[in-house]
Amino acid sequence: MTSIARSNRFHIAVFGRRNAGKSSLVNCIAGQSVSIVSDVAGTTTDTVWKNIELPGVGAAVIADTAGFDDEGVLGTLRVAATRKVLERADVAILLLGDGLCDCAVEKEWYDRMCRLQLPVVVVAGKCDTGNSAERMVALEKIFDTEILSFSAVTGEGSGELLARLAQCCKQDSAVDDVTHSLVGASDMVVLVMPQDASAPKGRLIMPQVQTLRNLLDKHCIPLCCAPEELQQLLQSIVAPPKLIITDSQVFATVEKLVPAGTMLTSFSVLMARMKGDIAVFVDGAKRLLELSPGSRVLIAEACSHIPQNEDIGRVKLPSMLRGRFGDDVCVDVVSGNDFPDNLDGYDLVIHCGACMFTRRHVMARVAQAVEQGVPITNYGIAIAALTGVLDRVVY
Repeated sequence: MTSIARSNRFHIAVFGRRNAGKSSLVNCIAGQSVSIVSDVAGTTTDTVWKNIELPGVGAAVIADTAGFDDEGVLGTLRVAATRKVLERADVAILLLGDGLCDCAVEKEWYDRMCRLQLPVVVVAGKCDTGNSAERMVALEKIFDTEILSFSAVTGEGSGELLARLAQCCKQDSAVDDVTHSLVGASDMVVLVMPQDASAPKGRLIMPQVQTLRNLLDKHCIPLCCAPEELQQLLQSIVAPPKLIITDSQVFATVEKLVPAGTMLTSFSVLMARMKGDIAVFVDGAKRLLELSPGSRVLIAEACSHIPQNEDIGRVKLPSMLRGRFGDDVCVDVVSGNDFPDNLDGYDLVIHCGACMFTRRHVMARVAQAVEQGVPITNYGIAIAALTGVLDRVVY
């Protein structure tokens, strides 16, 4: 269970005011002490994530957030961090404290969640201290949805809460078939994987692992090689492969060797389709080709890492952009959760394959870019466009 990457887990986030009982709810669901519980309001100051396994849901990660009514300078920063969790969650649990009559703040957050099309389970907590029928009716009228009564002390409502989470998991499960309809059982697929300085020592990067596992699950016949051995591999097999999947950085080299009738794509392009909106990314690549000297580009990496000499986001892509559009092209790079709220001033966003993000997290960024009128594309799609092979690539 612990070996499953968080990007492949169902993300559950608990929201509510300070001292509403969020940490107690998280501990009750997890069946262990995940968060510190205290009667002091504001005990949880940073989001706490915990990997768990839930009946009907499977591998999940649950987030205990800071209260969204926090105050002061630090409180404002904590609320902003809590708001960022909305982008990562697959389902939200909105917890209403006991005896709460004024739900204006909760309703504001509930409406925000609905606008983001984020499934929400509204819970009236601490029901062991008394949730009258009249109060429950009043709450359901405010939120126009069924309210679940819950107690972390007695466990009342925990079974129903897990059932609702499982239902949301089924409704919101992301597409996890990396190669989707491109290949099927018995199809031969060649994976081209450079082993340069940017490749992690002793292991494969996650997109390569996910793709290889997907091919094995579909009973395909995968063959793996570095770019230098691709020609030799193709000459050694009787029939051409159905598909070649390459690292995007060697698109131009690999494309010259692709046999007639064999499809070509890249790991990043497959991630773009699985994690984001492929149509938006392809349109963004077309807009990329319209850049000019002085254009400003934001490159967004999902993971934080120490840059290498051959780093694709910090070295190779900027070099390709400046080589085509001039040295005056301004390139900014952000990583992890450091994605600006305001994209004003950027002519294009180029996002990585986002193997470390959930699909909902990527789609939140896509929606933000679209809403602000800034084209967005993906590493693989962008490199295919810059090397002139985008029309040859399948996705």
